[in-house]
Amino acid sequence: MNDLTFMAIGLYGSRLPKQNGAPIRLVTPWKYGFKSIKSIAKISFVEEEPLNTWQKANSREYGFYANVNPNVDHPRWSQKRERVLGKFFKQKTLMFNGYEKEVAHLYKGMDLRKYI
Repeated sequence: MNDLTFMAIGLYGSRLPKQNGAPIRLVTPWKYGFKSIKSIAKISFVEEEPLNTWQKANSREYGFYANVNPNVDHPRWSQKRERVLGKFFKQKTLMFNGYEKEVAHLYKGMDLRKYI
């Protein structure tokens, strides 16, 4: 529950294509695409965090907090710098991808180094 989070049903003025998560997709801009829900079949409220596909595939590389803290390197590369689309040179990666002011409170008390 955050003001930056929204449900998308379209893309560039057209209906959302299947490869982008049709018919509906959750968008969380402070997370990388692999951390967003690709397509929604049902919503369940649970007491404990379920294991997701990326965590099953390689929990060491794609933990729940993945990419929110650029000071914690991915096991195979640094997350300190990134290349923004349309730019040639890399820039410093910002905490929470630049949305720290809006979302840091969601992670209060969590050890952002615990999970990659």
